Amino acid sequence: MPTVRPRHTITETEEVHAALQRAAQRWPDERDRPGRLLLALVRAGDKALESDDADRAARRRDAVRRSAGALTGSYPPRYLHDLRDDWPE
Repeated sequence: MPTVRPRHTITETEEVHAALQRAAQRWPDERDRPGRLLLALVRAGDKALESDDADRAARRRDAVRRSAGALTGSYPPRYLHDLRDDWPE
């Protein structure tokens, strides 16, 4: 099929073969269509990465909320201003 999009070639290594077998169990209607199984795996992997990214971002936000204000009062007033006055220009 003509396309202007890049094409990718994948060698069926043992790892790819095992992934295709698992995919065929998950999507049995596509068992005899390895290209479609690969596309389904790509979509599932993309969703997993997206979910993982969202979870990591939520954990970072939670950590920031939990630690917010933890050092309040640790430095005297004008500490940063005085510190900057010591730096050469």
